[in-house]
Amino acid sequence: MPLVRKLAIVPHPCATMFALVDRVEDYPLFLPWCSRVDLLERTAEITAARLHVRYRGLATTIATRNVKHPVERMELSLVEGPFDSFRSTWLFAPLGEEGCRVEFQLDYTLAGSALGAMLQPVFGHIAATLVDSFVARAAASEGAP
Repeated sequence: MPLVRKLAIVPHPCATMFALVDRVEDYPLFLPWCSRVDLLERTAEITAARLHVRYRGLATTIATRNVKHPVERMELSLVEGPFDSFRSTWLFAPLGEEGCRVEFQLDYTLAGSALGAMLQPVFGHIAATLVDSFVARAAASEGAP
């Protein structure tokens, strides 16, 4: 069962980073492996979405239901996708007035099928680069209206 834990210190408030993670509709704009997003539900407490993943010739979907605890954490649970197990959390901890620590945790097991074996490097790459992608997006969004 792959366990991923990524940390970053960013010069942005927790609210900014939390909002970037919650704006699933924007993922295709900066996550190269995300070809499309279907927003399934959005309330003050929940964001649920289906991500269409395309990477190195492989395609699949993953839908999660994200329970929001603004602006400190977001807990993701699997709705559908090629996993036997899936548990993920985003954590946002303030560091002074402007900065924050962003932490992404992911614990998953892909389904024991041939497709699952082919998807392992895809999800390994996504998990390894996800935090960096959000940090780059935050930097690129600075000063944008």
